[in-house]
Amino acid sequence: MGTEQKATNIVWHQATVSKSEREQINGHRGATLWLTGLSGSGKSTIANILEKMLWERGVRSYVLDGDNVRHGLNKDLGFSDQDRNENIRRIGEVAKLFTEAGVMTVTAFISPFRQDRDRVREIMNDGDFIEIYVKCDLDECEKRDPKGLYKKARSGEIKEFTGISSPYEEPERAEIVLENTAKTAEQSADEILAYLESNGYLA
Repeated sequence: MGTEQKATNIVWHQATVSKSEREQINGHRGATLWLTGLSGSGKSTIANILEKMLWERGVRSYVLDGDNVRHGLNKDLGFSDQDRNENIRRIGEVAKLFTEAGVMTVTAFISPFRQDRDRVREIMNDGDFIEIYVKCDLDECEKRDPKGLYKKARSGEIKEFTGISSPYEEPERAEIVLENTAKTAEQSADEILAYLESNGYLA
């Protein structure tokens, strides 16, 4: 699965309504809030709490969650390195479309490889990609193990499991690092909201 352009005789169509015009009517900027971290670190919980906070402020937002996306758009992908690359490439393109529409897009994906996350950053306009590292110790993630995946990975039932038999590469230039081992999901969501306010994303 490469990323080369296979279709020919196609021309990019410029939108009649610009992103800035969409943002003006929305009353806030469009951006992608990319939550990355180990399974069990709290990404999805934080993402959904944050979306509720944004909704209560009248912000147009939407959560793209790793498991949910694999039920539809990416149901043809497994968990090999190649499939993980393609999983993130596709969702990056979807997140870009949402962002261009002026939506505050919250994604919750393990997205273990730094290069894949950086590629998503590169296709976005400056300031549209906010990388959020939900940092949680592996031991704590294993204790939580909300889906019982670590137990299965340790017993060999799940191959290529991030943190156990497949690597996780920590972000090197994340805009936000949430120390989530000793922090509640609500506190983490508050921290993200404060970043958005102080950096002009919200009115």
